[in-house]
Amino acid sequence: MLRALSHPAYLRLYLAQVASLAGTGLLTVALGLLAYDLAGGSAGRLLGTIFAVKMVAYVLVAPFASALAQGLPRKAVMVTADLVRMTAVVALPLITEVWQVYLLVFVLQSASATFTPTFQSVIPQVLTDRDDYTAGLSLSRLAYDLEAVLSPALAGLLLVVMPHDALFWGTAAGFAGSALLVLSVTVPKLPRSAESPEAGEDEAPFLVRVRRGAMLFVRVPSLRPVLALNLVVASAGAFVLVQTVVIVKARVGLGDDMVALYLAFNGAGSMAAAFLLPWILRRVTHRRVMLTGAVLLTTATALIPLALTSPGPGALVGVGALWV
Repeated sequence: MLRALSHPAYLRLYLAQVASLAGTGLLTVALGLLAYDLAGGSAGRLLGTIFAVKMVAYVLVAPFASALAQGLPRKAVMVTADLVRMTAVVALPLITEVWQVYLLVFVLQSASATFTPTFQSVIPQVLTDRDDYTAGLSLSRLAYDLEAVLSPALAGLLLVVMPHDALFWGTAAGFAGSALLVLSVTVPKLPRSAESPEAGEDEAPFLVRVRRGAMLFVRVPSLRPVLALNLVVASAGAFVLVQTVVIVKARVGLGDDMVALYLAFNGAGSMAAAFLLPWILRRVTHRRVMLTGAVLLTTATALIPLALTSPGPGALVGVGALWV
């Protein structure tokens, strides 16, 4: 897996991804605490709306961003997206109204919807060897899992010595680091065949290019079940993101640092699965693993109300286990 890091360009891009993800992880904790400051016990409802705004921004903006960015220098696109994200995050601690949170989150996620697909399109041009590319994808997945564990843990440490508003500055530093690392990379120009995998694609009307990705998802039979599985994953993940701050602070009465700790529990489960999957998949089919995961997610989510009724420390242990 580590052989991909022997490519200097990929190493810098990977570090840019790590810096960006570290900032995003701090932002998840910071948004939860900001929502609690603004809404108290109703923070779950506010957070739910914030994450809904993030998803709406991604769904609406990503197709347009991909179509608009076609033919533009990819390095410039990624750096600009990082700078927009950094600016939006710096402004978040200054807001006083809920609608301002929604606006800034929409801007931030729109920039992410531009950055992510552009970043992903660069990797196969940097890692041209098939095995190196596979290793690069594995490292990228591991980075997401490490972010889910380490960023909340880092947030917990920072919250011991500074107010939670400081987490927004940590997020901004992550995006700034990502921009600087991307600037240091020579991004290969996309080959003509990669820009136009279909005849006349680059001359296709703008709206046709916008909806092409969604149409592929619907038309390819093997992709349709992915939508259903993603719904299961998203539902359980959304509950954790939206309700952790309410459960830990309002229901159990713990502090800000414990919010970060419980989010780290959830990331630890994801990371454990990432390490175990290669061993499991040598013995079990992919289909069975995915369906079993969907059943486990559904069952764990259904058991959360029962865990919360446990007396004293039982609730803490039960919720922590379910988060893992």
